[in-house]
Amino acid sequence: MIRPLVVFSILSAALPATAQSVQKRVEAKLAAAPQGTRFGMVVTDDKGREIVAIDPDGRYVPASNTKIFTTAAAYWKLPGIAQPDTSGGAAVRMDGQDVLLLGNGDARLSSAPECITDCLSVLAEAVARRTRSVRHIIGDDTAFPDQRWSPGMSWNNIPGWSGTGVSALTLDDNEVRLKVSPGPVGRQPVVEMLPYYQVENRAVTVASGPTRIGYDRDINGTLVRLTGQIAAGAPSKSLRLSVDDPAHYAAWRLKTLLEARGVRVTGKLSVRHRALAEDTKMRNAATPVLARLTPPPLAQDVAATNKQSQNLHAELLLRRLGLQSGSGSIADGQAQVEAMLTQAGVPRTAYDLSDGSGMSSYNRIAPRGTVTLLRWVAAQPWGAAWRASLPVAGTDGTLARRFKGTSLEGRLFAKTGTLNATSALSGYLVARSGRTLTFSLIANDMPQDADVSGIMAAALLAVAEAS
Repeated sequence: MIRPLVVFSILSAALPATAQSVQKRVEAKLAAAPQGTRFGMVVTDDKGREIVAIDPDGRYVPASNTKIFTTAAAYWKLPGIAQPDTSGGAAVRMDGQDVLLLGNGDARLSSAPECITDCLSVLAEAVARRTRSVRHIIGDDTAFPDQRWSPGMSWNNIPGWSGTGVSALTLDDNEVRLKVSPGPVGRQPVVEMLPYYQVENRAVTVASGPTRIGYDRDINGTLVRLTGQIAAGAPSKSLRLSVDDPAHYAAWRLKTLLEARGVRVTGKLSVRHRALAEDTKMRNAATPVLARLTPPPLAQDVAATNKQSQNLHAELLLRRLGLQSGSGSIADGQAQVEAMLTQAGVPRTAYDLSDGSGMSSYNRIAPRGTVTLLRWVAAQPWGAAWRASLPVAGTDGTLARRFKGTSLEGRLFAKTGTLNATSALSGYLVARSGRTLTFSLIANDMPQDADVSGIMAAALLAVAEAS
């Protein structure tokens, strides 16, 4: 039988004898990957000695391992990260009869009926107590420049939640939920959704069979084309649609909440954006803020970002980093990340980053550089808090179903990453010996997006058992 070709850079001759044994076990596990798969991997022991080094300085698409860099920089740079977020909350201001809804970079503002904390309804109530009639409602996201999508993000991701627009005025994760339920057989299914978009319902209810519901929407378009089928006895299916202009969506939702409180809106909805070249904020500060929200600590948002691999929240963290010494642009945020990496001793050749979430196909990281950062983070006063934000094997987040029933269940703490032909896992694991190891394992170029997560798990289990 011809064994599949898996690309390695073998460095075992440079490793101590015990490490050579571990590396050979790992290479044997990774050799089961489909032909053409390219692996980079570094594992260090609790003293920082490398016990596995496979193409350690190769440059790989990291997918959501990018969030390691962004969220670590947030802990490193953003002041008061464990305190209530006094600078990020949304606010309303009255300019005559016009209502200005101001975004300041908070990722968690909600208009859900069950909202308890960080609720748009609180701002609507403040306006309703002030007046029973308003003119225009303006969504203002000029706290950041208008960069709704990062360089290198695939256009086909934009209609769905993973590619939603990024804005300083973010509401409901910049998503609109669409619920599809079976109708009579042969007829269209029933669609429930806030009327922000129009729906062209081309789907059909069938007597039996699998549910396959698809959708599409042009960028900056308002028409959602629904296709596919749903079985008559099937449960409802929920779709998460993106919002291309979050400031407009937030203003639209504020209008509906005001009208529900008896406030008459006589004017139009509009938005204020800030061009990238414009360094100063465009806001009218002549009138005082009527009400401002104070969201929960950003540390909670970092945990949600890493546990759930929340793209939008990572992008907002990057832009908030950019406000520390610049205009809040992507480039300003990346400058802060690079400053952290320099302090951590990560070589400049070990990374190139174009976004904060990992959706960009331009991102590159090296396993050795990633491990260098992870070891530096572990030594920081905030390192334990940051590590607690990572998914735990077999327990929670994006690792809840992985490593179940193995020796690494509850003993591996790592950030996942999945993108086209990419699978990544980097973090910490507790080996059989009780020592904490630091690792980065990245697979690129899997054919037909083959799933190599099981192979990667086998490699890490081999490390844990032998170390």
